[in-house]
Amino acid sequence: MSVPGTEPAHAAERAAAAAAAAPGKPGPGDDPRLPWQGKPRAADILCWLGIVLSGLSYWVLLPLRVSLIGTHPVVAELLNGSIEAIISAAAFARAGHGTLAVVLLAAIPGLMKFDALYWWAGRLWGERFIMALPGSRRAVRHMPRVQRAGRKLTWPAVVASSFLPIPRAIIFVLAGWTGMRLAVFLILDLIGVLLWAGLLAGLGYALGHHAVVAAMTISRYSWWFTIGIVALSVVGVVRSQRRLKAVEAASADQDGG
Repeated sequence: MSVPGTEPAHAAERAAAAAAAAPGKPGPGDDPRLPWQGKPRAADILCWLGIVLSGLSYWVLLPLRVSLIGTHPVVAELLNGSIEAIISAAAFARAGHGTLAVVLLAAIPGLMKFDALYWWAGRLWGERFIMALPGSRRAVRHMPRVQRAGRKLTWPAVVASSFLPIPRAIIFVLAGWTGMRLAVFLILDLIGVLLWAGLLAGLGYALGHHAVVAAMTISRYSWWFTIGIVALSVVGVVRSQRRLKAVEAASADQDGG
């Protein structure tokens, strides 16, 4: 299944590489490093800045994400809606600190705060932006089928996005690209978020005291955990860039041959 808490950062990083993956031939004034063609509109700039800021927020909030788990897990939920924050908040509720209703409500903004941006990106840029997202190469093969199926596929996909083994951002972009209305998207996304948060909250409530102790230990050593997460993320980005360059080199060799 996908991990909602990490996707804005990864998607924003890959979006900057739209040039290499964007379909079609560049026209006059078309910068292949950007998801739009020709001169950008105000909507293009606003949506692009929002996606970039969503990626930056992941790194800015990372120290708080770790340190708040064992002290103020509901605040951690509001900030990032991470798996560990929801489980920890439910475990604290089991211990008498808060209620499950508050845990579920706090998860909504944390999990949904950037989702509409990716729906909007799908409306604005469609296939050109989809190709720039992590994990999109598999999704592109099914895009004609997605267009033909329409709401029969996109509606349940949005609801189940947190449970599927592909990044949620791709599903949201596809929803915008295929013409799903914003109100419908937000309702379906809310249903999916509540199902996901309910599952995690149930797990945390069942674990109870054991999860509270684990969360407090993580908060006590939060800086070490943060350094470890950053190190793993950097390694992942470097390896991803190397693979991307290898693919580009192979494509260049094929074109030259």
